[in-house]
Amino acid sequence: MINRLLPALACTLLLACGQQKHTAEIATDAIRPPVVTDNVLYTATTPALWINPVNPEQSLILGTDSDANGGLYAFGLEGKKQKDRCVIPMKQPHSVAVAYGFALGDSTLDIAVVTEATTQRLRAFRLPAMKPIDGGGIAVFEGETGEGFRDPGALALYKQPNTGKLYAFVARKNGPTDGSFVWQYLLENKSGALAASVVRKFGTYSGKKGVPGIVVDATLGYVYYSDAGTGVRKYYADPEKGNDELALFANTGFTENQSGLAIYPATDNTGYILVSDQQANRLQIFSREGTAGNPHQHTLIKTVNIATLESTGSTVSTAALNPTFQSGLFATGSLDRTFHLYRWEDIAGKDLKVVKDSVALQ
Repeated sequence: MINRLLPALACTLLLACGQQKHTAEIATDAIRPPVVTDNVLYTATTPALWINPVNPEQSLILGTDSDANGGLYAFGLEGKKQKDRCVIPMKQPHSVAVAYGFALGDSTLDIAVVTEATTQRLRAFRLPAMKPIDGGGIAVFEGETGEGFRDPGALALYKQPNTGKLYAFVARKNGPTDGSFVWQYLLENKSGALAASVVRKFGTYSGKKGVPGIVVDATLGYVYYSDAGTGVRKYYADPEKGNDELALFANTGFTENQSGLAIYPATDNTGYILVSDQQANRLQIFSREGTAGNPHQHTLIKTVNIATLESTGSTVSTAALNPTFQSGLFATGSLDRTFHLYRWEDIAGKDLKVVKDSVALQ
């Protein structure tokens, strides 16, 4: 699909969509996505990728429209909306994440999990048919009473390598600053439906602008979340390893908000952490592995201007998917109500590694 964005039209597009005026123009050297999806109705927020294990070319981009009457959208890799797989309407669905090989009843399923803020629930769907498997929804942050303290926002899934247990990390749209902003849930089968139980409450929050993104590095065992206006916070993913904050990075040089997060694994223990510098329309890319003396010192490697308007949530994959995305894909939401799909090699340029012929499910 030909990129439909033109810098001169940026403000016009945003005003037409009823959004706030954009704070930075698209840079002249910005990387352009080869695919821009069809529009959602209101606000394109967070994408996820489901890789079809039989035919990667039939993989899906899932994306949330986080309006009060929004929904969960499904697109093919060419950006076309697949109406029969969209779940519309939903009540402020913020984030979506994908897990492979979840045992539910007598079946092993690939699933998509979504946070739904208005109903204060997690929703879950079987992939690729997008049929619900949650018994109507799973309540989160029960017992919390502060304004917005029960409204789920950012979400990440974590399949623990040594046990196979599946966890969900859920941040709220507002919450305490005392170290319990993120709750970790164990996802389990209960009478053929998905159920969740709290195993951990952790995480510092600045109290400024919310947590727009969470990402898990399952191989190295860490969870990261962006505390907008403050930086990216790092913790252990394993609930048995404690709640100490391991790092706060990406806390300087951002125009305003640290937003979407994604991890590109170049090898089992090296790679890149991509952070959206939202109001600058660019990515800031940090080392995944830290330094020899400090595994929690994540150094800025590269900044990349992109043609996405105030990039929100994001995801990245090393998989070879189709002729357009032969060496991985980076996807992110844009204020023009679309999701932008980039070739990883365009993001990498001459500075970053490109994994060849990877088909591993994430």
